[in-house]
Amino acid sequence: MKSQPDLKLLATFLAVVHRGSMAEAAAELGYVPSAVSQHIAVLERDMGLELITRRPGSRLILTAAGRALAQAAQPLFDASARFQDAARGIANREIAELRVGVYPSAMTYLLPQVLSTLRARRPGPRIRLVVVETEEGLPRVTSGDIDLLVAYRYLPEDPPAPSDALTITLLGREPLVLVTGAEPGRRRPVELAECLEREWVSGHAHNPDRRLLHRWAGETGIAPQVTLETDDLHSMLAMIRAGLAVGLIPATLLGAGHDAGVERVVLQPGVAPLYREILAVSRPSARFPLIDELVTLLAGAVDSAQSAEGPPLR
Repeated sequence: MKSQPDLKLLATFLAVVHRGSMAEAAAELGYVPSAVSQHIAVLERDMGLELITRRPGSRLILTAAGRALAQAAQPLFDASARFQDAARGIANREIAELRVGVYPSAMTYLLPQVLSTLRARRPGPRIRLVVVETEEGLPRVTSGDIDLLVAYRYLPEDPPAPSDALTITLLGREPLVLVTGAEPGRRRPVELAECLEREWVSGHAHNPDRRLLHRWAGETGIAPQVTLETDDLHSMLAMIRAGLAVGLIPATLLGAGHDAGVERVVLQPGVAPLYREILAVSRPSARFPLIDELVTLLAGAVDSAQSAEGPPLR
């Protein structure tokens, strides 16, 4: 007996089992009846067992060995059919799961509505979210561990940079809003000059938001004293709400009623507004239709965040 039956012979055998006739099985497979009979004979020789009892003038009858073989072979061919369907879908750039990396505040303020909309349109594909900062996420896109990264860039020279290995799509430019703690009973706006002697909160010394703050301050002619450092934007906002600091906060964290307890600082004429770029990063070889649809929805979500701050800065 061969260690593994020939799959072509097994397929012929199953066709005979399903049709109950070698002639009907031959018609289904596109063979002549003699070829089907030969396949069954070779399979029986390889197995060392009689699989089908042939009686002139009556339908074929499976032996006990034939029934056992048919029962064992059917799941194999069912799995093969499922594999072929999956391979065909992959070749047509269809996927069952997309792994998306996203920075924390985007997970809170951009992704929920986007994913709800996408699920209503495409109930099939599963989106697996990975919370990751831009710097850590970029190598994971390159390696294939993440299919799409929702990233930010505070300064033009910061990564990600265009390359053959990455496709970078600008989703929009999110305004950065200078805020301080709200003062009960205050009637007039807070001006920048009032904030210069206060403590400021920002990222650590080499973080992109901190470097942007210092560059902007130098161009504006001010020298903010950053005494509170944190990488977490929600912690920054909590310290500002408590009246402990002044800081730059992305507009999405202040929209939809989340700006309670803070006051926006009025900048003098001529002071350039600040923003950070929101980007979608993927590999050119993995640009599936689902990624394109998700990128379009994300761009719309960023536009919605911008609308609360004035005209888009695209």
